[in-house]
Amino acid sequence: MQINDLFNILHNSLESQNNGKKISLQDMADSLGVSMRTYQDWKLGRAKPQAASMVMKMLGRLDDDEIIRAVRKINKLED
Repeated sequence: MQINDLFNILHNSLESQNNGKKISLQDMADSLGVSMRTYQDWKLGRAKPQAASMVMKMLGRLDDDEIIRAVRKINKLED
């Protein structure tokens, strides 16, 4: 699986969670604090944030409940 596949899966999951309402590249980039061009490059596979694949591999080794706990802790750090 490529990094752009991960970004596309996550983007689509967020749209699905949003009752199927599309989320623009600009809106997603703004929410992540990156430029739209950077986010677009990630989605298209033209650029790859180095840590993204390692983070996903680490999350993939956790049980579902532990993934939720870890992500919630990470989100609290953002506040």
